[in-house]
Amino acid sequence: MDNEEKNEYKNPMHEEKHLMFHRRNWLRHNAMVPKGFLRYHVLEALNQKPMSGSELMDEIQKHTGGTWKPSPGSIYPLLAWLQDNAYIKEMPTENGLKRYEITQSGKGFLDEQMKIREKFTQESGFLASPFFDRFFGNVPEEKSNQIRISMKRLFVSSIKLGKALKENYSEKELDEALKVLDEASTKLEEIRNKIKGEEKNE
Repeated sequence: MDNEEKNEYKNPMHEEKHLMFHRRNWLRHNAMVPKGFLRYHVLEALNQKPMSGSELMDEIQKHTGGTWKPSPGSIYPLLAWLQDNAYIKEMPTENGLKRYEITQSGKGFLDEQMKIREKFTQESGFLASPFFDRFFGNVPEEKSNQIRISMKRLFVSSIKLGKALKENYSEKELDEALKVLDEASTKLEEIRNKIKGEEKNE
């Protein structure tokens, strides 16, 4: 493999890592993260099983695909607030870890948060439009609006599908959904490569 071939092999990997870095950095620091995002994920995690503060941080990082991990400075004050409001309660210390479990009142509060979250995602779409406008600066306004509408439909459909699978899991339907997403991603990558190829030939 000569140097040119090595560069062609490395560039896509480098570009993907570069995009992932900026995506993670944006999610960690951008003020557009919805209010109540952490509260919802903490309650959802505790609804599965009791956890400590450190375990919650790791679980949320895992649940968000490694893109965001809350800091101790945000987790522990929230746990104190939830405990003060009787949404969670402290369990006896075990192996040096102080774990918390959700209360019945907390489960009712989580149901309310889920409804608010669903309404937010359906009304706002994938992400706020100004963020995506940066990508479509050279695209005619009519087309950029179509892109945003399509993205919103895809995101809302994914949210609804996730909720349906959570209520009534079906491996067959999940596999069908994954196939559709993989095919769409492959097709978009092919179109992108075609555009990049045409640019090189100009």
